[in-house]
Amino acid sequence: MKTLFIWAIAVTAVLTAIVAALPWLLRRRGVTMCRTMFGLTLIFDSEAEDGTPVRLINVNGTFQSVSYVPEDLRFELACEYHRVMARRIEERAAAAAREGRRLRVLMMGGGGFSLPKYLAAHVPSADVDVVEIDPQMVRIARQQFFLDECLEKTGAERDGRMRIIVGDAWDQVRGADEPYDVIVNEAFSGRRPLGPMETTEGARVIREHLREGGAYIADVRCPLEGRGAAPLREVEAAFGTVFAQQEVVPEWGDEPKKPGNNVFIAW
Repeated sequence: MKTLFIWAIAVTAVLTAIVAALPWLLRRRGVTMCRTMFGLTLIFDSEAEDGTPVRLINVNGTFQSVSYVPEDLRFELACEYHRVMARRIEERAAAAAREGRRLRVLMMGGGGFSLPKYLAAHVPSADVDVVEIDPQMVRIARQQFFLDECLEKTGAERDGRMRIIVGDAWDQVRGADEPYDVIVNEAFSGRRPLGPMETTEGARVIREHLREGGAYIADVRCPLEGRGAAPLREVEAAFGTVFAQQEVVPEWGDEPKKPGNNVFIAW
């Protein structure tokens, strides 16, 4: 019994030492580890399929954001689903400009601020409110995902084109005094949307705070078919009761059972 007790103490000591050394070991490999509101967060550099250096955020084992690292690409979009969103926003910004007005955009969730950076750099006719509930995530975006660099170079925060709000995005929607042209939902924890975005009531509130003809755009992370597709089916059913039209742009259209970042659009 005494031997077993000594062995247990030794094993505990070794495990404690490993856990204590883990942050140091990760830093040696270029990985930053920290705690954010939604769990253990890793920040590290890697490469895109074409070899371009990228920086990623992983929260509790789920990738949340990615940004190009080269200076001339930092405000570009590394993910195709973000490019889909950006094209739809650019189309609406052009239409608003023809009407002689600016486009109002609300982004629910900031993360690494990939899409907000793009809008600040490439869509100067858009006024963008970005609501991120976790102040630590905003600090990460500013310091490690080139957000401060983007805002300084574009002047978007200084001239009021972009507002960064630390708070609950759902509260921001419900309390909005003026309607938005586009509401983008990227407020995710793991693989599930935050807030009542899968309910008819949620869809109704979104519709009430959109300008006539405005669009709701969401990243719904799941497969297109099978049991795992339930989040997408729920969103389609909820928003179909309130919006006249909807569309899904899949990430993996040829592999419907593969989980992906599917862009859901309702207008």
